[in-house]
Amino acid sequence: MDKFDSISPLDYRYGSKKISEYLSEKARIKYQARVEAELAKALAAEGICSAKIAKEIDNASKQVEAAEVYEEENKTRHDIRALVNKIRERVSDEAKPYVHLSSTSYDIVDTANALRYKDAVEKLVLPALLELEKTFIEIAQREKGTIQIGRTHGQHAEPITFGFAIAGYVSRLGSRIKEIEGAKDKLVGKFSGAIGAYNASALLVKDPLKFEERIMKGLGLKASASSTQIVEAEPLVDLVHANISAFGILANFADDMRNLQRSEIAEVGEAFASDQVGSSTMPHKRNPINFENVKSFYKEFMPRMTTIYLDQISEHQRDLTNSASQRFIPEILAALVSSANRLNRVCKKLVVDRESMKRNFDKSGASIVAEPLYILLAFHKHPDAHETVKQLTLKADKEGKPLMEIAGEETELKPYLEKFSKEQMTIIADPTKYTGLAEIKVEMLCSKWKKELGL
Repeated sequence: MDKFDSISPLDYRYGSKKISEYLSEKARIKYQARVEAELAKALAAEGICSAKIAKEIDNASKQVEAAEVYEEENKTRHDIRALVNKIRERVSDEAKPYVHLSSTSYDIVDTANALRYKDAVEKLVLPALLELEKTFIEIAQREKGTIQIGRTHGQHAEPITFGFAIAGYVSRLGSRIKEIEGAKDKLVGKFSGAIGAYNASALLVKDPLKFEERIMKGLGLKASASSTQIVEAEPLVDLVHANISAFGILANFADDMRNLQRSEIAEVGEAFASDQVGSSTMPHKRNPINFENVKSFYKEFMPRMTTIYLDQISEHQRDLTNSASQRFIPEILAALVSSANRLNRVCKKLVVDRESMKRNFDKSGASIVAEPLYILLAFHKHPDAHETVKQLTLKADKEGKPLMEIAGEETELKPYLEKFSKEQMTIIADPTKYTGLAEIKVEMLCSKWKKELGL
């Protein structure tokens, strides 16, 4: 099928060959076949079949193609039995009885999913997020002294630096990366049979738990502590949650940058190619399309966490209500990888307009000294500093004068102002000096996450 015959935009618009290697239908069947091969190796290790037979099944498992499994499923109406049949077709009559022996379908399905999601996180998700984290750190350190007005509730607040704003994302993303790392290492497989009590494997081996452990060890996984026909749901729930919460950080960052790119703010911008078109009708447009794309992706995939939570519920030892819904989990991982890669490409070329940042800052420069003025007046024992400064700001706005000019005209304040130290007066006189520990905090956060993530 031509990719443009696909239904999902992840296939024809946002996907890549590398993502498909772990998250496609071909990958799903490849990983399931790998589990079948590992089962044969464990049977040989237990002396149930020969090493020669295990090798034969291993070789056959590596040759199976997704297309033929799907064709076989049209007959069997069962995907794992279709896979088993295609493996059996490639082995000798002597080996046929040992393909899938004592296994239930979800010994294969859940174990294969744990394995491929672990690989996908290691090979796709974490590298993409780590590259983005490195870019965030570079921007934060480069812009650690770039003055910017802080904004709360969409209003000008107190001075910060642009690097300080980015360092917050360094910290948040770093925390999620660690969470994802931990969650992927907790993914589990199973080989406990149709209801989780090892009924079938107990017919073949003396120690079914050891047999299960042997299979999992060969795949680099741990066994689910308490499986039914399916593994415990929570390890996978935790992994998807960690990924979606990381997605939320990307969306929050994209939103911030998109708003800072507004025409009336214009503090940052996406690099714009000479032949790029912003609008089909307005030639002057420079739209923040990449930041908007990330936010749009988040809107699509964040709500899917609800489905993941719903999939925790399975009646008794298993029902089929998670069968179809769990097939969409690869899309969540693929979307996060695509968005992280896109955001990284844009941020590496992020245009920071320092002059515009200073111009916006200066719009409130005369009034944002209200906080330090109030705090220092209170420190020097003014009995009602907050209310006094609030009234002064109203007067300054009304008369169109700088706050400190109005304050200097107040006879009642002079005894307190005279107590201000030279350093305190410098901050009052120059709001750009009122950035607290912004620059220090940038270096603290960047150093912390460089060390913790080995960047």
